[in-house]
Order: sequence, then structure tokens, then C-alpha cells
Amino acid sequence: MLKLLPLLALIAYGLVSWRFSAWRTKRELDARSAPLDRPELEAAVRRLGRAVDLPELRALVYDIPVFNGLASPDGRVFVTRGVLDQHAMGRVSADEVASIIAHELGHVALGHSRRRMVDWTGQNAARVVLGALLGRLIPFIGPWIAVMLTQLVSARLSRRDEFEADAFAAALMRKAGLDTGAQTSLLGKLEKMTPRGSGGFAWLMSHPPAKTRVAAIERLQAEWDRGGRPPAV
Repeated sequence: MLKLLPLLALIAYGLVSWRFSAWRTKRELDARSAPLDRPELEAAVRRLGRAVDLPELRALVYDIPVFNGLASPDGRVFVTRGVLDQHAMGRVSADEVASIIAHELGHVALGHSRRRMVDWTGQNAARVVLGALLGRLIPFIGPWIAVMLTQLVSARLSRRDEFEADAFAAALMRKAGLDTGAQTSLLGKLEKMTPRGSGGFAWLMSHPPAKTRVAAIERLQAEWDRGGRPPAV
């Protein structure tokens, strides 16, 4: 039992770190967000809500200029002011904004926040253990290798979550009667509107490349058009 204490301490530290991060995120979102107040966008959100039996579904606006959407650990769904700015300028449609919200609803419905907590805790423990072992075997660069390996695992898991949320959003958009092409058309614009679309190593990116996501969604849509049944949402 005594031999397990260091590992248990690492797991406890990971859980506490995640909880603190979630609390800090909630405080930031509470301070800088407000309900969505754009009639044409609210109408699309209501259609999404009816499709998932949540007629009172509301989206919130996180007041930062970058173009993004997010789901908080407590289940709320946000789009940023940057999204609304692009919509106001006519660069993205109401259905494209709805596809962002549908994607974030996917993260909530599929329990990605809870799964991320487990992953975070395990990766924190693995990073410390690997760092200690590799530090002995490969002085100086061993801990760095441990960090890189855990980042690889984290990025892979995050990309898996993104594909799952994309599939959920595609099914939800179809069920809600919204433009099923809006999701892929928006992804086609992302590389121009967000800096993460270029540079870096693909295997270290937390999101899959936009072209890969578009191809996956188009395969699903083609399968459903041929008579396949979308997953329940």
C-alpha cells in the first residue's frame, strides 16, 4: 500500500488541478458572457433544442474577439463575440453558427468534459512517472520526452472527441431541418478565420485539420443519404 501512495497522490493532484481549472473557467465565463440576443440565431438554436427535446435550450455569448465555440464543464454552450461579428458582416450564415452550437452540444451530450477529467488525471500521473523513469535513463532530455509523449496522447484523445462531436452535430443538424452543408462550409472557412489552421505538427494539434473533418462529415452525410440511419441525438 505504501508503494501506491505516490501514484495515488499524483491522481489526487490531477483531480484537484482539473477541478480548479474548471472552477476558474466557470468564473471567467460567468464574468464575460451574456445570453445570445440575435433573433435569427435564437431561432436556429430553438430548432436544435426541439430536436434534442430541450425546448428551453439557450446559447451564451463569450465576449472575446476570437472565432470559436465552447462547452463548459457545467454543460453550458457558448459562441464567442468573434462568431457574432463574422455573422454580422455576412461572412457566416445563421445555419453555420448553429452548426457550431450543435458541435458544442455534442461535447456535452457525449460526456467529453467528464472524460477529459479522467484523461487529464491519468496523463498527469503518467507524465510524472515517465519523467522520473526517462530522466534516469536519458538525463536532461528524459523529462522533455515524457512531456511530448503525454502531449501526443492528449492531442490524439482530443481529436477523437472532435470527430465524435462533428458526427453528433451532423446528425442533429439533419434532425433539426437545418442546412446539412453548413457544417462543412463553415469548416472550409475556419483556416482563414482562426490561426490554428496553419503551422504546427498535425499529430500535436488538439483539433484535426479542417479538410479531414470535412471529409469525415461528407462520408457520414453520403451514407445517410443512401438510406443509412443517423445515430440518435
